[in-house]
Amino acid sequence: MESTENKILKHIKPLKQGSILFTEDFREYGSATAVKTALHRLVKKKVLGHLARGIYAKPTYSELFNQYVLPSAEQVAVAVAKRDKARLLPTGVYAQYILGLSTQIPLKLVYLTDASPRTIKIGKQSIRFIKTTPKNLSLKGKISKLVVQALKEIGKGKVTELELKKIQELLQKENKNDLKHDIALAPQWIAEIMAKAL
Repeated sequence: MESTENKILKHIKPLKQGSILFTEDFREYGSATAVKTALHRLVKKKVLGHLARGIYAKPTYSELFNQYVLPSAEQVAVAVAKRDKARLLPTGVYAQYILGLSTQIPLKLVYLTDASPRTIKIGKQSIRFIKTTPKNLSLKGKISKLVVQALKEIGKGKVTELELKKIQELLQKENKNDLKHDIALAPQWIAEIMAKAL
């Protein structure tokens, strides 16, 4: 009879480097204990990387660093959302960082979601999912939804001229229909800033 470890290895082999896997992906290959033991062994053999409780990845070989690297916290957040069929919206300092309004890589990535609230620790970083209302997740524009979150973080009356200029430049690239849609949902003071890009 084939071992749980071999079954898991066969499952992993064809996957792309950087693929993120969850313990439940291997449920059919043995009991919970057998799967846990096999995954532990594969991490020891460096076939898999352990990211967080129940979350693993097939490492990517980096020519530049001459070593295997694991997916980023952002990639893990997206994979968790995909698994849970949930929507995600980056908030706060993280939204500012994505937009280029801040150069500081946040140690805490905070997302609004329609899934269960939870926190996942990935090395020194943590991913926090905060359950929110459907209205907050109904923003459409790739850029404008981040702008709303970044401005909420900066705060009313605290936005600098430089930040305003950068925001206007970014919003010029947004789909106009999506921008109009998001302006209608944004708080009044944020809507006024965004409307200047139309």
